[in-house]
Amino acid sequence: MKKLLSFLKYGLLLGVSAFLMWYALKELDFEKLWAELKNANYGWVLLSLVMGVAAYLSRAYRWQMQIKPTGYKPSLVNTYNAMMVGYVANLVLPRVGELVRCTMLHRSDGLPVNKGFGTVIAERFVDMLLLLLVIAVAFLSEFNQIKDFFWGLLHDKYSNLEQTVRSLYWVAAAMLAVTIVLFLVGLKYLNKLRNNAFFQKAVQFVKGMLQGIFSITKLDNQAAFWGHTFFVWLMYYGTSLVVFYALPGTSNLGYGAALSVLVVGSLGMAAPVQGGIGVYHLLVQATLLLYGVPKEAGMAYALLAHTSQTLLVVLMGVLSFIAGMSRKPTMAATPETIADHELNR
Repeated sequence: MKKLLSFLKYGLLLGVSAFLMWYALKELDFEKLWAELKNANYGWVLLSLVMGVAAYLSRAYRWQMQIKPTGYKPSLVNTYNAMMVGYVANLVLPRVGELVRCTMLHRSDGLPVNKGFGTVIAERFVDMLLLLLVIAVAFLSEFNQIKDFFWGLLHDKYSNLEQTVRSLYWVAAAMLAVTIVLFLVGLKYLNKLRNNAFFQKAVQFVKGMLQGIFSITKLDNQAAFWGHTFFVWLMYYGTSLVVFYALPGTSNLGYGAALSVLVVGSLGMAAPVQGGIGVYHLLVQATLLLYGVPKEAGMAYALLAHTSQTLLVVLMGVLSFIAGMSRKPTMAATPETIADHELNR
């Protein structure tokens, strides 16, 4: 039953992606779209792929830095392979990649899954901070272009805003009540819980995950960590910019437009659908319309940028999977890894 529900869930997400792609393409002139793609200068696309590779290598090194304070020292190759396999897994099943990459490092270096997952949570938090910074900069520098887009979204939702806020209040109140009840029940049966084997394993799992999360505060070189973080986002920005020059319809756009595309593209890729398919294309196309780019040229840009980077992830991820699986597993037989393994059986 659980497998059936998972299949239906991810099948629904794939259906949503397919519908959004159909919706984005249904009113386009395909002759104009094909003309844009046929006349593209793919040298710029190649440069964007080089930037993408640089970003992934930098991310892998940054993740390796996060892991070291947990007491494990996986090689950069193993860290990179695990990360790329996780990215490929996310293209198939959204949000599963985070667990897959931690499982890969558990296999290669004995890193407990809970500690690895904690470092991934910290990594996502840092990236969220950088995204918020990019959004702030985009609003300040491109306010005149993007205000209508976001205000339009707010206007469309304004009629239901009051009802939505009330619903959120009720949901928050219900969650608070459930939390209080669980807390009181936990206090009442605390002694019994402490003697429960599963509860003990759960506590150990959470402790390990928290150690992974707070490993970011114990880095050997904070400057290098944040340097790699900014470098990664600089490469993301670069990939958004250089693909402009590949297409006739977007070649006149500049740095500000690339910043706007980076923002909406990141939001689209964060959507809980396979690889942001459909969501990314619609958001990027709508954003480029604000800069006077025709729908066909905007969609050509979205297709070129998204497809090239997705194929890069697939290629690198498959190669990483082959390389990772060809290595013999190294399971560290420590109490932490044993407890982690038992909890995840």
